Amino acid sequence: MSQLDRRQALRLLAGVGAAAAVPALAGCGGSKAEAPPVQAPSTAVRVGLLAPQTGSYRVIGDDLVQGFKLYLQTHNERLGGRPVELILADEGETADSARTATDKMLKQDRVLTMTGVVSSVAMESIKDLVEAARIPLVGSNASPTTLQGTQFVWRTSYVNDEPGRALGKYLAENVDGPVYCIAADYQAGRDEVAGLLATLKPSGRLVADPVYTPFTPTPTKDFSAYLSAIRNTDAAAVFCFYAGTSAVDFVKQYRAAELKPPLYAPGFLTEGAVLAQQGAAAQGIFTAMNYAPDLDNAANRSFAAEYQKAFEQPPTTYAMASYDAAAVLDKAVGLAGADLSAQSLNTCIAKVGQIDSPRGTWQFNQNHTPQQKWYLRQVKLDGTLLSNVLVTELTTLG
Repeated sequence: MSQLDRRQALRLLAGVGAAAAVPALAGCGGSKAEAPPVQAPSTAVRVGLLAPQTGSYRVIGDDLVQGFKLYLQTHNERLGGRPVELILADEGETADSARTATDKMLKQDRVLTMTGVVSSVAMESIKDLVEAARIPLVGSNASPTTLQGTQFVWRTSYVNDEPGRALGKYLAENVDGPVYCIAADYQAGRDEVAGLLATLKPSGRLVADPVYTPFTPTPTKDFSAYLSAIRNTDAAAVFCFYAGTSAVDFVKQYRAAELKPPLYAPGFLTEGAVLAQQGAAAQGIFTAMNYAPDLDNAANRSFAAEYQKAFEQPPTTYAMASYDAAAVLDKAVGLAGADLSAQSLNTCIAKVGQIDSPRGTWQFNQNHTPQQKWYLRQVKLDGTLLSNVLVTELTTLG
């Protein structure tokens, strides 16, 4: 579907919602007695985007901001036919910084909805604030396995154990020998390893118990002792989980140690800015992710071209998920029509159905996360640049 056709379809959805205000309220908003004051059709949609603007995950935060802004730029700066006021807030690196920023957006900025959130620690720290305020959060990255049963929290990314689950199945079927597992010791790392074990452990291919490297209060930077331990095993492959600056340190030191087993990891190991910093050391690494920039579908061809044009770099899964968060809000705001409020918007998010995404078509499941395909990628030269090149489809999860 062309961009023009998509805009026409979304405007039609918005028109249907506005013309049928009473049915839309019944279908998306619940009773007027429960809902806060509705917004007039000309009122701007106030969206709070929480993402790191400082610290080690700032580059991921940049991708979230760029992905969301690209959707607005390519859709007349509107969501569901309404103008948008985008309010940025710094997630920082701690639970406290995330809560402080969220509290300000909810109480002072009075946002209608929120998006973003990079860290699982941040997501866990703000979920109760969001639920208590009854403001929908369409998160575009953090999704710990412990996040269950929420009413107002949605994610356009994945559940943290899914990359590991997808890779564990592949390793069990395709690696001839035992697998060594090493990961950063925090919630996301343990979630990824749990996913791997769920699908790899039954095959009996695990070298030994997983090894966790310290992350707090300071992430491990010198991996030499851990790499020596890997050398002294008969591992045929190594599964690891690292992101941000830790991913750069681990990959460079792994290559410098001249270890032979190929590296397999959730996509964060080589995603976005870290790949450029890793350089040639990243060549050959296999990763599982819900997106690859060379996926051959109409939505991705358009998205990848527009993203490259706007930001002079290939899109990442972070940018794609943020772009999709905007697409979800676009459809939901249109469905809410003239009776738009935070609660009607939240109910309409549940009714958006399939999203025509650069990753391929997906839809929310009962846990408010995507049911989607997962892909195996490998770092290779794409022309003169290193890229996460699509190898094969792995599985569907969610």
